[in-house]
Amino acid sequence: MSTPLVGITTYLEASARWGVWELPAALLPAGYHRLVQRAGGLAAMLPPDEAPGAAEAVVARLDALVVSGGPDVEPVHYAAEPGPHTGPPARERDRWELALIRAALDAGLPLLGVCRGMQLLNVALGGTLVQHVEGHGGPPGRFAAHPVTVVADSTLGRVLEGRVSVPSYHHQAVDRLGRGLRVCAHAEDGTVEAVELAGTDRFAVGVQWHPEAGDDLRVMSALLAARRPARPEPVPATGRTR
Repeated sequence: MSTPLVGITTYLEASARWGVWELPAALLPAGYHRLVQRAGGLAAMLPPDEAPGAAEAVVARLDALVVSGGPDVEPVHYAAEPGPHTGPPARERDRWELALIRAALDAGLPLLGVCRGMQLLNVALGGTLVQHVEGHGGPPGRFAAHPVTVVADSTLGRVLEGRVSVPSYHHQAVDRLGRGLRVCAHAEDGTVEAVELAGTDRFAVGVQWHPEAGDDLRVMSALLAARRPARPEPVPATGRTR
C-alpha cells in the first residue's frame, strides 16, 4: 500500500518575513505537516487556487484532505452580518476551501476540518456559526487545554474514548448544524467540539480543537487509514457566496 498523500490548506498572507525577505506568502504552521508525517503520511500544501476546476483536480490526486485553522469565516457565507468581534475576511481562502470541501464530499475523499476547517464544513452544508464565544483559548498566540466529551457511538468515538483533553484556540463555534452532520463531541459549556457526517462510514470529521498543537496522533491516523468508497453517495453542499 502506498503512503497516503494528504493535502493541507494554507494561510495566504499579504506580508511575511523570513531572513532578509518580506513578501506575500502562502504559509502553514509546521505542526500540520509534522502531524501528517508522524502519522505516516506525505504532506502537500494547498494554497488558494481560483482556476476553474482546480478544487476537483486537487481532490482527484489526494488520499485525504485537511482544512486547516485560521481566520474567521466571512458571515456572508451563512447569510449573516459581521458582528463586532468578527475579524477581517479572508475571501480567497473562503472560496478555495469551500470549493475543496464540496469537491471532497462529492468524491468521498477522507476529510478532516480543524477549527476554522470544521466551521467551513458546517457552512458548506448550510449550517451557521456563533460569531463569538469566550474561554476557548489562551492569551493571544497560545493554545489552552480543556476537556471535551466524545460521543461513543460515532466515527470519532471509535477513535477517541470518552473524555479527552485537547489544545484549543478559537472564538467562533458551530450554531445550526449543516445538513447531514451530527455533533460527536462537546465541551463542558455545551460548545460543539466536533461534527461528522451521520449515517455513513465515510470519514468526514471536523474538530474545533487543534490536533497539530498536541501529541495525540489518533485522529490523524484515522484520517490516513480511511479510504474513499468506490462510488460515494453525493452529499448536498450549499453555501452563500458573493
